[in-house]
Amino acid sequence: MSHTKKTLVLGASDNPSRYSYLAIKKLRAYNHPVEAIGRKAVTVGDVVIHKDKQDFDGIDTVTLYLSPTNQQEYYDYILSLKPRRIIFNPGTENEELYELAMANKIYPQEGCTLVMLSSGQY
Repeated sequence: MSHTKKTLVLGASDNPSRYSYLAIKKLRAYNHPVEAIGRKAVTVGDVVIHKDKQDFDGIDTVTLYLSPTNQQEYYDYILSLKPRRIIFNPGTENEELYELAMANKIYPQEGCTLVMLSSGQY
């Protein structure tokens, strides 16, 4: 892996059956720095899940694990982080945020973070 991509997991969970949990674990296994925001303040391994929006620096990728309805309150926040890309995991596809991303020169990508990591496409 040539370089790491600091990733914000939005919709993070400490429930091992949730895809956001698996994404945190796999991102860390691939040595990507991870920030996380979820419904409760907990930790997954060495990653702190924050309840509130944080002023993170250097976010390369925002990977979404929130339904389109639950994404709305984060639009301005996501754009303010100026990530290089937003990954819309299955079930999170959102035309409105997709277009906002494009308008702000952020690459919107539909895909599965877990598959992208496994296949070397992350």
